[in-house]
Amino acid sequence: MSVSPNNSEPHEVPQPPLNLDVSMPELTRALLDYESVSGNERTIADAVHTALSFCPHLHLTRDGDAIIARTEFPPLPGAEGESAKGERTRIILAGHLDTVPLPTVEGSLGTVPATVREEDGHSVLYGRGATDMKGGVAVQLKLASELTAQDTDYNLTYIFYDNEEVASELSGLARLIRNHGELITDADFGVLLEPTNGTIEGGCNGTMRFFVRTRGLAAHSGRAWRGENAIHALAPALAALASYEPKTISVEGLDYREGLNAVQISGGVAGNVIPDAAAMHVNYRFAPDKTLDEAIAHVREVFAGYELDFVDLSPAARPGLDTPLAASLIEAVGQEPQPKYGWTDVARLSEIGIPAVNFGPGDALLAHTDSEHVSFSQLTRCHADLRAWLLSDRDED
Repeated sequence: MSVSPNNSEPHEVPQPPLNLDVSMPELTRALLDYESVSGNERTIADAVHTALSFCPHLHLTRDGDAIIARTEFPPLPGAEGESAKGERTRIILAGHLDTVPLPTVEGSLGTVPATVREEDGHSVLYGRGATDMKGGVAVQLKLASELTAQDTDYNLTYIFYDNEEVASELSGLARLIRNHGELITDADFGVLLEPTNGTIEGGCNGTMRFFVRTRGLAAHSGRAWRGENAIHALAPALAALASYEPKTISVEGLDYREGLNAVQISGGVAGNVIPDAAAMHVNYRFAPDKTLDEAIAHVREVFAGYELDFVDLSPAARPGLDTPLAASLIEAVGQEPQPKYGWTDVARLSEIGIPAVNFGPGDALLAHTDSEHVSFSQLTRCHADLRAWLLSDRDED
């Protein structure tokens, strides 16, 4: 019960459609029942925003289908003068609301609504996004509803965003940083709840995609000597890839495996025409010892003499493990950190000066598969580990 603003008779407060008081598996299952393929996140964003609006300790900002929920707890007693502002340390917990498209295989277990199965004595939740990353979002939501100024010594910024699974220019997190940077850049550390099998994964490889383009001269294939074959001109570039030996590079104690691979080849207009243009689509995954400019310089060297057309450039992120906050999280989780091979949004946080790590429930190897699933125990453990970490500085009476 609560009293209405005009001090009239008490009235019932309606319950939010998304109940944050249920167990971690129940909350994850509720999120899975929202279809939220990239570009279609409105319904789940509405549900998340409504649920968080019932938490009086949170200050909400919404931008399209992305939401920032911040605590603004007062300084701890005696904290004045301990830092420039005398404020609590601020930590970001971030995750995306969108998924890749639904499974195409009829009868797949990755469908909506979600399903529960018992496997080897363990309860397992199947559904699109179970791994990537509605389990992690459920952990965020649970912590956001639970942790008040009486529970934690930190201030917390929870970020829920759209369009992570599509082209980087559509990224909801990038949009939030552009439009509401002041609500994000004041953080001291970040945790992105991407699936890591419950192990901390530091930083991430960078990624770039580009086309190696060749030009030729069209001619009738019956008189091929009158033309110049653009597809044949790709042969040295393919040979360079075939002989390329990707490196494994140690950065701050973690070993990052690189990769340089052709992912598509296109060219030609008909079976009797010498092609006058061809393109090879290449993906380069590079370790966080390189800046974006250094990675670009490297592929220009590999494909010297070729025209390169860059279509996607995403920097790497260093591990982010060399801070006291990372050390305390590692201690709370109790497992040896690993490198993140795929690209994640820790790179966006790193770019704006916030060290961040990946840590979330679910096996990343199951992400985007038609049997995507997460165990109940992983969901519960991830929530417990993060909660214990965020409570770790609380003095006992």
